[in-house]
Amino acid sequence: MSKHSFLTLLFFSLYFIISFSHALNNGFSVELIHRDSPKSPLYQPTQNKYQHLVNSARRSINRANHFYKNSLTNTPQSDVIHESGEYLMTYSVGTPPFNIYGIIDTGSDIVWLQCEPCEQCYNQTTPIFNPSKSSSYKNIPCSSDLCQSVRSSSGDLSIETLTLDSTTGHSVAFPKTTIGCGHQGTFHGAASGIVGLGLGAASPTTQLKSSIGGKFSYCLLPYSDESNRTSKLNFGEAAVVSGDGVSSTPLVKKDPPIFYYLTLEAFSVENDRVLFSEGSGDEGNIIIDSGTTLTLLPDYVYTNLESAVVEKVKLDRVDDPNQIFSLCYSITSDDYDFPLIKAHFKGADVQLHSTSTFVKVADGIVCFAFQSSEIGPIFGNLAQQNLLVGYDIQQNIVSFKATDCTKL
Repeated sequence: MSKHSFLTLLFFSLYFIISFSHALNNGFSVELIHRDSPKSPLYQPTQNKYQHLVNSARRSINRANHFYKNSLTNTPQSDVIHESGEYLMTYSVGTPPFNIYGIIDTGSDIVWLQCEPCEQCYNQTTPIFNPSKSSSYKNIPCSSDLCQSVRSSSGDLSIETLTLDSTTGHSVAFPKTTIGCGHQGTFHGAASGIVGLGLGAASPTTQLKSSIGGKFSYCLLPYSDESNRTSKLNFGEAAVVSGDGVSSTPLVKKDPPIFYYLTLEAFSVENDRVLFSEGSGDEGNIIIDSGTTLTLLPDYVYTNLESAVVEKVKLDRVDDPNQIFSLCYSITSDDYDFPLIKAHFKGADVQLHSTSTFVKVADGIVCFAFQSSEIGPIFGNLAQQNLLVGYDIQQNIVSFKATDCTKL
């Protein structure tokens, strides 16, 4: 080994140790960029804010179909589905670090990116990671238990250094992290991978459990925010949700073991309560997901919830011009006070922000942002906006705190 190579290796080794120590002691935060933000590489400037919302709603339905298809198998999957993600973050892999835009997804369980050689990959507009140029890359044999537990798009499971960009300006490096290197992907454009924060064995949430205390949290900006502000994804001590107004609900372990299952007992529309389930043993009946926009409910639950909303809203009903939402109203100003809706999880009553439950889909038209679906109940990211949502996989809880995310 040359003196230059040795010094370079020593530099990166010291960098990893210092960065890793920072993560252990203080926790850290990274920027989350909504895919429709002007700061996003996926931003479509020719589309207006209504088109962005409608496209997100359609992606929700596609994503739910994907979840349902996978639930019919016994093996957890981490297929790379470009249309599924709504929030992106920057991260790096390799030594030296190679920068990537990844889609955040609590509904999958691996960091997966497109890698060279990539003869059948999509035409990625950003550079593709070349493992042969990284001194820390190492393949995992397909015969290993970990490789057998992850069934995903064509490629290799490997050990690599994962580096996250902290909002403090100091990167946080995690050596020997399992990632997926895809040679046949389904992405397109500038996003080059996915950061799966689900509960599978290959998820960074599981792999980094000891160094981040099993904790991460996020606070999602409302869709109506058209500034260049970004949401935050927090890890470790920075992810603790505390103070007045915090309520927590247990995580329920179910198959497939990737998803975060919660128990939703009811919704309330002001004083009217709508039961989610008439049975007492229906625990883990809904998935909380950062990558799905809409909240999707069983038909009988949605029907009762919609009826409760109709009783409270005294506006003229109109059809959704996009043919997505079933309950829409004509408005002449933005001053109408829509009824407050709460989600009653087991042990946690969570008040949802009115801008998250009633969304503007066109000039003068507001729609109820829930949808009936027999695919499977999902508590989507639209309902989670202006909430600080914390996941603690050591305590097995998810916590909520009403928060103005624009001020964090």
